[in-house]
Amino acid sequence: MIDGRSARATTPADAPLSLAGAPLDARLPLALLEAVKAIDTPEAELDAELVHELRNKRLGLSETVYHQIRRYNEAVRARQKVNFDEVLALARLIGRRPDADLAFREAGRRWARSSIATIGGIQRRAARSLPSLLGRPIALRLLRMLAHRFMDGALVRQGSTLVLDVASPVSADAAPRAAGCGLYEAAFREALLVLADADGAVDHVMCRARGDRHCQWRVEWRRR
Repeated sequence: MIDGRSARATTPADAPLSLAGAPLDARLPLALLEAVKAIDTPEAELDAELVHELRNKRLGLSETVYHQIRRYNEAVRARQKVNFDEVLALARLIGRRPDADLAFREAGRRWARSSIATIGGIQRRAARSLPSLLGRPIALRLLRMLAHRFMDGALVRQGSTLVLDVASPVSADAAPRAAGCGLYEAAFREALLVLADADGAVDHVMCRARGDRHCQWRVEWRRR
């Protein structure tokens, strides 16, 4: 049951959280690495020597990331999941970057779009284009499915508000000031925009990094 009560942790704020979960859909680690790659890729054409130097300095351009992206793409095609601890380690690695907040939010948008692509086009169009009386129940069903399947979370409607609750977000302690939670916030907002044409502010009302038992996000559900 989702509620607003919290149990404050007694561990130090800088200690790693005890995060655990079932294996995750490969679209999540894929989105994380693709976001880092996109951020680290120079906009202008560079000579070969400088490209080689950048590959040694920028994680997103490294051979390791290239091979991991290929591996996760293959896992997506084969419908294979990735161990939770592997994705946790990846999130914590990205969280050490100075631009971690940007990376997590870009990854969240990519993650949402990739997840939504698994839904049939007819359902997506119906959720977005039908009058609210018909479209909203379809959108809510699809959003709940995405939350359960890809985020290991639960989505409930409370009047005009939607609440996303995730017990162990894989990026909860990845970066200072709960920046890792931007991954889920951006994914939630992108899913609302694509499926329901909704563009409200998403509030992070509960957070594992702040000592709450769950992470929770709330948004007013209204069309643009």
